[in-house]
Amino acid sequence: MEVSEEQAQYELDRMRHSTAHLMAAAVQQLWPEAKFGVGPAIKNGFYYDIELPVALTTKDLERIEKKMRELKNKKLPYQRIEMDIDAAIEDMSKRNQPYKVELLRLLKERGSTAVVEETGDSDAVGVSSDQQGAEKVSFYETGPFVDLCRGPHVDTTSQIGAFKLMSIAGAYWRGDEKNPQLQRLYGTAFNTKEELDHYLWFLEEAKKRDHRRLGQELDLFTFSDLVGAGLPLFTPKGTVIRDLLEEFVQSLEKPHGYQRVRIPHITKSDLYKVSGHWAKFQEDIFHVSGKSEEDFCIKPMNCPHHTQIYASRMRSYRELPIRLSEVTAVYRDELPGTLQGLSRVRAITQDDAHVFARPDQVAEEAMRIFEIVDGFYKPFGMELSIRLSLWDEKHPEKYLGTPETWNNAQEQLRQVLRDRNVSWVEEAGEAAFYGPKIDFTAKDALDRSWQLATIQLDFNMPERFNLEYTGPDGHPTRPVMLHRAILGSVERFMSVLIEHYAGAFPTWLAPVQAVVVPIADRHLDYAYEVKKALQEVSLPNGRTMRVEIDEARESMQKKIRNAQMQKIPYMLVVGDKEAENGTIAVRRRSGGDLGTLPIAALAERLQSEIANRSDLP
Repeated sequence: MEVSEEQAQYELDRMRHSTAHLMAAAVQQLWPEAKFGVGPAIKNGFYYDIELPVALTTKDLERIEKKMRELKNKKLPYQRIEMDIDAAIEDMSKRNQPYKVELLRLLKERGSTAVVEETGDSDAVGVSSDQQGAEKVSFYETGPFVDLCRGPHVDTTSQIGAFKLMSIAGAYWRGDEKNPQLQRLYGTAFNTKEELDHYLWFLEEAKKRDHRRLGQELDLFTFSDLVGAGLPLFTPKGTVIRDLLEEFVQSLEKPHGYQRVRIPHITKSDLYKVSGHWAKFQEDIFHVSGKSEEDFCIKPMNCPHHTQIYASRMRSYRELPIRLSEVTAVYRDELPGTLQGLSRVRAITQDDAHVFARPDQVAEEAMRIFEIVDGFYKPFGMELSIRLSLWDEKHPEKYLGTPETWNNAQEQLRQVLRDRNVSWVEEAGEAAFYGPKIDFTAKDALDRSWQLATIQLDFNMPERFNLEYTGPDGHPTRPVMLHRAILGSVERFMSVLIEHYAGAFPTWLAPVQAVVVPIADRHLDYAYEVKKALQEVSLPNGRTMRVEIDEARESMQKKIRNAQMQKIPYMLVVGDKEAENGTIAVRRRSGGDLGTLPIAALAERLQSEIANRSDLP
C-alpha cells in the first residue's frame, strides 16, 4: 500500500525521536551522572540537551555512537509506562534528574502548553492533551534509561535506521540565560544508509557553496566591524552582479508600464502609524533623533511612501493602473544573533513595486506580474512552486481589515491562479498583515526551497490613507493596491544565487567574463588588442564586455589555475601563433577546450551568450 508523504514524515520523525532516546541511553551508560533536559526530533534529525561532568569533544561523539550501535543491536524495546504525576516527581528526584522534576512540576501547575512553549519539545510533556493539574504522565523505558515522554516510539532499537552524531553546542535550559547551560548533542537519522550518505554529501556540498565563504574568496562583498553587523559592503565585482540583476528586472517590467520613483530613507513615524506598521513592528524600526521635535525613523518598508506619491494629486479612473517601482534599501533592527551573511541583514535592498488599480484591473495586473516572475527566473533554471498565503481567520486581531475584505481578496487571488492554470497550495496564517499574497518558492541546485518573489493584494492601505480616484460617474472611488517583489531582497537573492551556482556564474552575470592570458611579456600588446576588440562588441544596456588581462610574471598554467579559482567563464591564451594569425586559444572554466578561434568568432559567441542569458559555460 502506498504511504502518503505526511505518514512517511510522521514515521521518520518517530524514528528520529527514538534515536534521541537511544543517544541519551548511550550517554547515561558512559556517564551515569548525566542529567537530561529535552530531546526532540527536528528537521533532518534530533538533539538532546544534557548536563555532563565533562565538556564533550568530537572524540566523545564517536564513543557515544559506538555505544548507540551496541544498544541498537540488543533490540531493546521502547516500553511505555504510566505513572501518577506525584509519583513521577518522586521517582525523577530519586534518579537525580532535576530537569525532569522541573518539567513535571511545570506540567502539573500550568499544563502541557507551557512545557512546549518553554522547551520547544512537544514530546517531553508526557501527556497527550493540555491538562493543567495532570494526574498521570507517561514515560518510555529503553534498557535502564527512563525518560518522560508522550511518544510514540518505534517498537525496538533494531527498527532505528542509519544515524550519525553531528555536533555539540551550548543551550541554556528553557532558553533562559539565567539558567544552567547544557550541552546540546545534535544527530541525524534516516531510514537507510543511502539516504544518510546522500544527506552527508548534501551538507558537504552546501558547505562548499556557502555564500559567506565564496563572497570573500571571489571578492563580492565584505563586512566591517566599524560599519556594523548585518550591513554588507559590496565590492566592484559584487556591485556588477547587483546592477545586472536590477537591470534585468527593469527590462522585464518596462514593457508593462512601470514608472521609476525615488523616496527618502527617513520619514516621520506618523507615516507608519497611519499605515498600521508602527503598532506591529515599532520594535524592529531604527529610530532617528535630530534637531526636530518630531519623531523620525529609518524606513523599514516602502509601500507607505508610494501611497503618498499616489495621493499627491487627484487621479482619474482613466489613469489607472499606476505602476510605481524602484530598487531601494530598507532597514530593520534585527537581533544580532539572527544575522547571517547576506541571508539575514539589517540593510535590505528591495526591487519594490506597487500598483494602484481599479478593482476590475486586479486580475490583469497580477497576470502581468506573473509574466515578469516567470521571465526573471527562467535563465537561472530554478523551478518555481506557488503558495497562496491566507490570513488566520481564528486570529483576526493579527490583521487589518474585515473578514469580508479578506475573503474577497483571497478569492480574487484564487481566481488569478485558476486563470493562470497553475498548481498551488494554500496555507493559513502566512498572509501579510494587510492582505493575502501569492508567494513563489524557487528550488536551487541542491533542491533547497527559497521563498523569493511575491504578489500581495491590499485593500487596507488604500483605506487607511484614504486613497481615491474619480470614477466614471464622477464620484470618488477607492483603488486596490498590489505589492510586488521579484527578487524579494537583493541581498538574500544574491546569497541564494551564489550558492546555486557555487560562485560559477553564467557568462552574462559573471563579474569578469574573460581573462586574456599572454604566454610571455612580448604578447602583452596583442593581449590588449584582444581585450579592446571584445570590449567594442555591442551588449544590452550599453555595457561593455568585462575582460581582464593577467599580466603577472607567472607561468601560463598558474594563470589558468588562478582564473579557474576565480571562476572566470573564459580563459583566452595568446602566444606567437595567435598574435600572428589574429586568433585566440580558448579554454572554458569547466575545462573544455574550444581550440583556436578568430577574435570575431569568439566575440560573436560571447555576445550571443550574454544577450540570451545562456547558462554557460
